[in-house]
Amino acid sequence: MNPDPIVQLPELLYVHDPLCGWCYGMSPVINQVQREFAGRVDVSVLCGGMVRDDDAGPISESWDYIRQSLVQVEDVTGVEFGEPFKALGEAGTYYYDSEPPSRAIVAFRHLTQDPARAVAFAHDVQTAFFRDGQDLNAAATYVPLLVPFGVDEAEFLRRFAAPETATAARQEFAAVARIGVQGFPTAVVRIGEQGYVLARGYQPFEQMRAGLEQLLLQESGS
Repeated sequence: MNPDPIVQLPELLYVHDPLCGWCYGMSPVINQVQREFAGRVDVSVLCGGMVRDDDAGPISESWDYIRQSLVQVEDVTGVEFGEPFKALGEAGTYYYDSEPPSRAIVAFRHLTQDPARAVAFAHDVQTAFFRDGQDLNAAATYVPLLVPFGVDEAEFLRRFAAPETATAARQEFAAVARIGVQGFPTAVVRIGEQGYVLARGYQPFEQMRAGLEQLLLQESGS
């Protein structure tokens, strides 16, 4: 008797960047989708590389734009940016670069082999930055974030610093570009070989849930 075939669930790809304020506002929505569609949809997170290479530099170069957007993000999404983050921006010296936190998320994903937990870890990384003003360029910042997940600290630090992890992060940035994502956050639903853009930019949960239900219904042929 043949074993039952493994059923591959539809997958929601949450394409974000750790330094994206709108993504910080979107993460609670993605977490809610993950809870409410458990067993129906798998959720995973990809990093897009919003600020890197020639665009990376002191946060002072971007702070006027970032500061102006904070109020809008808070009003629309309900998240709050912490005073430590605002102080970091006002000081202006923080090196603003998506690569180190993206590398941390890639390292975590490789260690756990669990896309669902990587979504939660990515949210914790953003909270450490946007609420607590932590330095995402420093490996030590991630150590307390590992504790709830039971991830080995030494192995994480080794992987975080490994050249192959940096390469994997850059490959992820390239993969995001290849699928045509031009802004963050973006949510793409993959059902079999088909991909559907569910959200470009922030969407409230009710809107995202309705769109996802419609997609699942459409694909089921009902």
